[in-house]
Amino acid sequence: MGFKLIDINCDVGEGVGNEEQLLPLISSCNIACGGHAGDEKIIRNTIGLAISNGVKIGAHPSYPDKENFGRKVLDISSKDLVESIKNQMNLFSSLLQKERGSLHHIKAHGALYNQIAKDDILAGVFLQAIDSYKSNCRLYVPFNSKVAKLAKKLNFTIVYEAFGDRNYNADLSLVSRTNENALIQEPKLVLEHIKRMVIKGVVRTVGGVDKPIISETYCIHGDTPSAFKILTYLQRELPNYKLKIA
Repeated sequence: MGFKLIDINCDVGEGVGNEEQLLPLISSCNIACGGHAGDEKIIRNTIGLAISNGVKIGAHPSYPDKENFGRKVLDISSKDLVESIKNQMNLFSSLLQKERGSLHHIKAHGALYNQIAKDDILAGVFLQAIDSYKSNCRLYVPFNSKVAKLAKKLNFTIVYEAFGDRNYNADLSLVSRTNENALIQEPKLVLEHIKRMVIKGVVRTVGGVDKPIISETYCIHGDTPSAFKILTYLQRELPNYKLKIA
């Protein structure tokens, strides 16, 4: 019998303005780099809050699409996408250096995250764009995804991510946000969702079937309406985010 430390991450710096509430309650964060949200001021302020709270800092690049918050698949050439992601990462890295912070990980955002999970070509484009960072940081990716498999072949250090506030389909893709049951907002249900993944290594799909999953970090979206309520509950029910493993 022992304990497993759980890493809780959150997407922040996206204009919601709740970072002062959320950052004390999490262990790693993914900060928007200006592609879908954020600007120099927001990025720098969020980095500062992360450092002061001892939170591991991640970059959260996306499709360059503030109009749709990066949650729509963008018709963009591979060349333009690589250039955009590199620009986002360059901006983020320069501001991180000014704040004397260190980059712990990179995590794609929204539609880009979902697409590189199932599209080999797009996964390769994304990994090409962040190749210069692979020796210095980790890459948060979904389990059994195209990007995870390719990243391992290309010697990226990967960390499997799962979502505490999102429902899953049978193929381990996330239920579309266009569906009413996409989000899990009740804190007790989020806790059950996470515990099932940590202890049993399975995720319960919307069809009620338990599917095997490997997960090392768990995301609660910063723009989920009940994010603060969820994280406060998790911190109370999981002291220091540890779970007893029989």
